[in-house]
Amino acid sequence: MKEILKLENVKKYYGKKSNIITKAVNGISFIVNEGEFVAIMGASGSGKTTLLNCISTIDDVTSGSIILDNKDITEIKEKDLADFRRKELGFIFQDFNLLDTLTIEENIALALIINKEKINDIDDKVSDIASKLDIKDILKKYPYEVSGGQKQRCACARALISNPKLILADEPTGALDSKSARMLLETMSNMNEKLKATILMVTHDSFSASFCNRVIFIKDGRIFNEILKGDKTRKEFFNEILDVLTLLGGDVSDVK
Repeated sequence: MKEILKLENVKKYYGKKSNIITKAVNGISFIVNEGEFVAIMGASGSGKTTLLNCISTIDDVTSGSIILDNKDITEIKEKDLADFRRKELGFIFQDFNLLDTLTIEENIALALIINKEKINDIDDKVSDIASKLDIKDILKKYPYEVSGGQKQRCACARALISNPKLILADEPTGALDSKSARMLLETMSNMNEKLKATILMVTHDSFSASFCNRVIFIKDGRIFNEILKGDKTRKEFFNEILDVLTLLGGDVSDVK
């Protein structure tokens, strides 16, 4: 199995060397293989969002390395970071961040337009991904004209359109009702299973995590535990996730 992401002893400290205020990420190492759907769980303040920000190159690491498809992203120059994100990473945000002044088609195509791809290639790619996510009939509409579920699939299409090495999702169901959350998670699961997308998702939510292949639990900036779904049913995996959260003690009340 091909290794897509490798973290080696990643640390992110806030403060000066003589006065370290917070060890947000304190020596984390793990690997994500191609085609995995991995959740990172932990209570507020555990370091999971800081870790995701380091992987997405939004934050610099204090030390350690983050290897994406054999490239150490901690060594990428500042001027090249935006280009790297557009080409190598896909993002699914909590509020989806769709632009209301652009059509669904234009929202999906935006990264390709910025990368100055050929118009015919852009049209073909948008049409293909829209067909796979069942939103081809709304491409000419604006976000305010479509349903919440269609907006979700648009956000997923936008994350996939550049064929990124890795898709990052930060609490994607955090602002959704239970029905919309399930629809989004089923879409992401299909992206993983049918379109072979590699996804790393930060979540508080055990129900969301149960859709993943693997869950990494973070506590106080370190890996606390890790479990695999394997041949378990989603319900069995959900219960196993709850068992690990119980071991986290006081953190359980923070994990919805």
